[in-house]
Amino acid sequence: MDDITSRDDEKGRELAREKGRKEGQEEERAREKRKGSLGTRIKIVISLVVLVIIVAGVAFLMISVSVTNVSPTDSLPFTTTYGVSFPEGQTITIGNTHINVLSYQNELISDIDGNREKLVVGDDRSMLERRAVITTLGAITLMDTNFQINLKYKGDRDNRAYFDMAVHTSRQVPDMLLRQLLPREIDARPI
Repeated sequence: MDDITSRDDEKGRELAREKGRKEGQEEERAREKRKGSLGTRIKIVISLVVLVIIVAGVAFLMISVSVTNVSPTDSLPFTTTYGVSFPEGQTITIGNTHINVLSYQNELISDIDGNREKLVVGDDRSMLERRAVITTLGAITLMDTNFQINLKYKGDRDNRAYFDMAVHTSRQVPDMLLRQLLPREIDARPI
């Protein structure tokens, strides 16, 4: 009888151990499942942030400017001023306007779209009013504004003609977008 009781006790202990092991495994699986779902959520959030950064970067790199002629308007209330220098003898394109400057002694010959004028230090030169449409990703319009550029000749040095340039616009244009209109060759610096 003692043998039978001891076998039953041993069987009971074995069953209790097995039951404890199963419960422990279930608890461990539940913990891993909770931890895994939190990890998955974090990975999804990180992936979305990276995707947004990539799309914003591509959109910035794909900014384009389309410039067309317009009828002059009454009001261009916003003005941004730059100090610029043009390389002499090199045609620079701002929008669809072609500019070429060449200095001789104390005078400058400015050629804007085939219209030549002689300038001395302090003289002004204006370009015709234009319309600029700034887009990104080929289809999303960021800005649509009319603009006119006025140049005031400041002199020349090191084969570069220096001007104060005022960009007048019909709408407030962020500097980052306005710089897309200006070519790098003119070295525009805000005043």
